[in-house]
Amino acid sequence: MTELTYGADGEETMALRAFTEKAYLDYSMYVILDRALPHVGDGLKPVQRRIIYAMSELGLQSTAKFKKSARTVGDVIGKFHPHGDSAAYEAMVLMAQPFSYRYPLVDGQGNWGSPDNPKSFAAMRYTEARLAKYAEALLAEAGQGTVEWLPNFDGTLEEPKVLPAQVPNVLLNGTTGIAVGMATDIPPHNLREVVNATIHLLDNPNASVAELCQFLPGPDMPTDAEIVTGPAELQKIYETGRGGLKMRALWTKEDGDVVITALPYQSSGEKIMEQIANQMQAKKLPMVADLRDESDHENPTRLVIVPRSNRIDLEQLMNHLFATTDLERSYRVNVNVIGIDGKPQVKPLNVLLGEWLTFRLDTVRKRLSYRLEKVEERLLRLAALMLVYLNVDEVIEIIRNEDKPKPVLMDRFNLIEMQAEYILDTRLRQLARLEEMKIREEQEKLEKERDDLEKILGSDRRLKTLVRKELENASKEFGDDRRSPIVERAEAQAFSEADLLSSDPTTVVLSEKGWIRAAKGHDIDPAALSYKSGDSFKFAARGKSNQAVILLDSTGRSYSLAVHALPSARGQGEPVTGKLNPPSGATFEGMVMGENDQKYLVASDAGYGFIAKLEDMHTKNSRGKALLNVPEGAKVLPLVDVPSDDGAILIAISNEGRMVAFPVGELPELARGKGNKIINIASARVKDRQEYVVAVAILTESQKLVIHAGKRKTVMKHSDLEHYLGERGRRGNKLPRGFQKVDAVEIE
Repeated sequence: MTELTYGADGEETMALRAFTEKAYLDYSMYVILDRALPHVGDGLKPVQRRIIYAMSELGLQSTAKFKKSARTVGDVIGKFHPHGDSAAYEAMVLMAQPFSYRYPLVDGQGNWGSPDNPKSFAAMRYTEARLAKYAEALLAEAGQGTVEWLPNFDGTLEEPKVLPAQVPNVLLNGTTGIAVGMATDIPPHNLREVVNATIHLLDNPNASVAELCQFLPGPDMPTDAEIVTGPAELQKIYETGRGGLKMRALWTKEDGDVVITALPYQSSGEKIMEQIANQMQAKKLPMVADLRDESDHENPTRLVIVPRSNRIDLEQLMNHLFATTDLERSYRVNVNVIGIDGKPQVKPLNVLLGEWLTFRLDTVRKRLSYRLEKVEERLLRLAALMLVYLNVDEVIEIIRNEDKPKPVLMDRFNLIEMQAEYILDTRLRQLARLEEMKIREEQEKLEKERDDLEKILGSDRRLKTLVRKELENASKEFGDDRRSPIVERAEAQAFSEADLLSSDPTTVVLSEKGWIRAAKGHDIDPAALSYKSGDSFKFAARGKSNQAVILLDSTGRSYSLAVHALPSARGQGEPVTGKLNPPSGATFEGMVMGENDQKYLVASDAGYGFIAKLEDMHTKNSRGKALLNVPEGAKVLPLVDVPSDDGAILIAISNEGRMVAFPVGELPELARGKGNKIINIASARVKDRQEYVVAVAILTESQKLVIHAGKRKTVMKHSDLEHYLGERGRRGNKLPRGFQKVDAVEIE
């Protein structure tokens, strides 16, 4: 970076790049260290620390009378935090909201916002506040030599660098902040669990995160909703300092209705009601009849969802709402804090608590050293008082007769300067009250305390024992039970479009010229419907209104259309090419509907085919998907339903009157391709259309095969097909004379 240079007139100059770089870095470090990130010691950002300290300076302890918030904010911004009053007040409000802070630091009186709208708090001229009792855990030792003091922004006052927190507050209330190039997101935790984990680490400095998670299983929000992230994932978050977790609302079934009794942290009941109502208006929740908010003072959260009937699967309904509304929320975790070395860093749980313990041990050592110094000072003064008591006449005479009594007293009684000054400052009326017994009692008491303090300061083991006891006492005084149960749940899934539709019997009809429509019911006669002039019935498929209809074209491509989106059969329908985009000149050769696991025979008249599931034919692409590879010169045969009967046989008949039959299981199940050979036909004969398959069918043991040849027909039972049974891919045997020119086959 270029240094300052001086011109001929003495003006300072600096390269613009160097100046902007320095200014940006200075601003970045200010935002990181003095605004956005908490300190590992007390878990507070500077504005929070200044608010708490200013309130303690105003005497607003938890037992004091409430004072107007405007007075507190005025002191904060006037003495320590030279920023806007609204920013300081909002930070103060946050610390007073029991639904935002797990352990509030401010006790508010008046309107401090609500869970539905945390920013609906009254202006600071209307509200009053004092410190909450928990704030004592941060402030109690501030005047005991434990705090490093810094000058305030104008150098007229001093403020604490870090408060002497008695518990790891950095984890208890959580915090969020956005700095320059980094951010922090720490969720709230339970005080008892955090203290137990800290004590375990104090006793076992090399404890792993997995061990600490036995005491601290996960965050604990200020709400009763469930944490649905599993223990393994939570442990991974604590091992890395980063990750994410989810919370889900609690609900019960009451008289057939869904009653929601607890919402995730920072979720608004009002917003959730709005989200559900929007889905109802958009007809995405046809199974919900009504929605009510019955929350009151006794039941802060009571949202009621009324289903349309008692046949509605409430578990499935709530699963959808968890996936699509704030009834389930995700939270980012990024444990980025300013460490005891003054540098920001993302810390795993064992490092975070380890650093806090280092901070706490140092704080307690400072406190004990400060107390030892005060005790020793008091003992020296008591010794001086005892001297006055035993030699009161001589002391009075020296003070009366000497011009400079202090050096005389120091020399005569072997005193230090402080003792001599203390004697000289003692009022005459106090001398009359001095009693040897009282002085000696206080001396003995202080000497014992001095010995105890020296023992603790001289032993790391004793110091750790003291810290452990103080942590246990803080846990008893400020701790409470866990609010957010940790319950591992399956991932929430929203309803698909098909799930939201009614499941009514439907028949889809396709005409020869490619016009498609859907009729309600399965009892209609598709051929009897009205068709355009020159058009006629081609295919019909029966299924349900919440299914898709699958079409197969002459190039072997499959297409799917949502049945509920098809025009009604009361009209003549719409061209299917308006919804799909098949290759030029392609015609539709098959149409089916059914469940996704239903199987079909997909084949070409070249004698090749395979078994495919319906789900393998689905596609969202209007151009379709390549399903069947059709050899040159061959044509696609209509799709044939494959029954679940293990004894079913596949029958193929060529135009030369040859028929082959074999078990369906010999044909492979594929998702796409040319398939395997069904009947042996030379490819050259297929290409010039000399020989090809005229019909394929699948027959179960209880069914009969009807073969049509001109005006003749013959009916063949399962037992009549033995002559034609063979291996897949054979030429097959000739049908009887008169039935070698097959027009069609039927299954009865």
